Parts: sequence; structure tokens; C-alpha cells
Amino acid sequence: MSLVGRLMAFDSDKQRKIMGRFATGVTVIGTTTADGGTHGMTANAVTSLSLAPPLVLTCVAKGNQTHEHLSHSGFFSMNILSADQKHISDRFAFKGPRDFSDLETTVAATGAPILAGTLGWVDCRIKEVLAGGDHDIFLGEIVAGGCGSGQPLLYYGGGYGRMAD
Repeated sequence: MSLVGRLMAFDSDKQRKIMGRFATGVTVIGTTTADGGTHGMTANAVTSLSLAPPLVLTCVAKGNQTHEHLSHSGFFSMNILSADQKHISDRFAFKGPRDFSDLETTVAATGAPILAGTLGWVDCRIKEVLAGGDHDIFLGEIVAGGCGSGQPLLYYGGGYGRMAD
């Protein structure tokens, strides 16, 4: 038996603790629902993937409502939150409304909701969905985007943080 075959499964709680030491930015992924509404989730499992073609990715748990909405709509927005948008992150991270109905938004190419006042946003068509354990990886091809200004909302060690000057 090879060494790989003898390795035991890694403890998921330990993985969460270790990866919590990796500071990330905070985004809200937005899309539309089958009935024409909007839906979002807070996400920090995101990254820029390619410049040519312009691709980003977000990872979504297979049982998450957002997974169903992304699979149906075929597009998403990725809104990069500023330090003063913690309340928006909380709204889409915890139980409660997952729509954008009372938030200031616009749309670009796909119709996905784009939040006002963010550090940046991209509007994406889903190009591919890849399996990744208990999550799927949604590859989005950027079709529109824009930049704002300010300080980022950061997530580290299970809580929010800010950059030092």
C-alpha cells in the first residue's frame, strides 16, 4: 500500500482553524431567482483566476440555496465589500433576508444585482462548474466590472478586521 493510501482523513475542524489564519477579503455573490427575485450570499472562497479570458471563481456548498439559484440563472455578480459594509456581509451570511430588495443596487450585462458603494464588482456569466468535494466551483467569465475606493472589509480568524494604515 502506498503512503497516500495509508493517510487518514484530515480533521475538518483543524482545517477550518488553520485556514482561518488566511486573511481574505469579503464579497457578496448575487444572482436572480427563478421567480425573478434576487438572492445573495457572503463569500470569501473567491479568487481571480485568469486574465485571458477574464475569469473569477467562487465556491458554493452543494446544499446551499445559492447553489440552486446560480445553477438556474447561469450568472452572478461578485461585490467586493468595503470596511463600512460589515452589515451587508452579515445580512447575507446569517439567517434572514437573502434578497437585495431594500439595498441600493444596479445591474450591468447579466442582470445580477450590483451593490452600491463597494470597492469593486464584476458581472459574470457562468462558464463552467467543477466539482470540489462538498462544494462546486463556479467559474465566471467577466462581462462587466467597475472599481470604487476605500478600505476593504477583511475576514481573519473567525471575525472581521480592517487594514492598518
